Amino acid sequence: MRIVLMVLRLFFVAPYYLFRIWWCGKSKKISFEETFDFIKMVTKKANHAGRVTIESYGIENIPEKDGFIFYPNHQGLFDVLVFLESCPRPFAFVIKKEASNIVLLKQVTRALGSYAMDREDIRQSMQIINKVSEDVKKGKNFIIFPEGTRSRKGNELLDFKGGSFKSATKAKCPIVPCALIDSFIPFDENSIRPVTVKLIYLPPMYYDEYKDMKTVEIAAEVKKRIEAVIAQYQTQ
Repeated sequence: MRIVLMVLRLFFVAPYYLFRIWWCGKSKKISFEETFDFIKMVTKKANHAGRVTIESYGIENIPEKDGFIFYPNHQGLFDVLVFLESCPRPFAFVIKKEASNIVLLKQVTRALGSYAMDREDIRQSMQIINKVSEDVKKGKNFIIFPEGTRSRKGNELLDFKGGSFKSATKAKCPIVPCALIDSFIPFDENSIRPVTVKLIYLPPMYYDEYKDMKTVEIAAEVKKRIEAVIAQYQTQ
């Protein structure tokens, strides 16, 4: 119902937004920053039309220098919209192959130079890991969801997969844990009631902190930090 509300309230401008995002993915004359700013503007309007308020905390924890990876818990398709409205720095993301053909998400993925990973194809997955690592080394920021799939348990987390952190260890980049709270509600509830979604950016883990850790140990530590923050903010 909320997606329908978004479409109806943006009915007359939605075709232009979709075309413009598609064109951003095709044209080499439009910079990554310009593309991101436009998609960010569209996202804000869509969230407002859908009666969703985004509250973000800890933006000061985002590293000053580009070339880092956000690692949030995963609650659903709305997660990326939370980051697009909240984050002041351009980024791309990695999504599962199954979601890469959804209208609008497909165009946004291409426009931002994001990647779709086939979890059943080990070779393709390793190629994506290496591509993300090389992009990060060049100063591009990414979002990777270390659970690999949405939780479907509300604000409860699944285990984080160690392999999700290989791009970070290869790039030796900052790892920024992020906690999403109630991001499952907008698209899971059959309702258009006003809803608030929270996003908390935690202090980053720099390479010196995790260089001697195995990826499974990094995964466990990031999960622990996110769970602690979710518990803290849910009681507020």
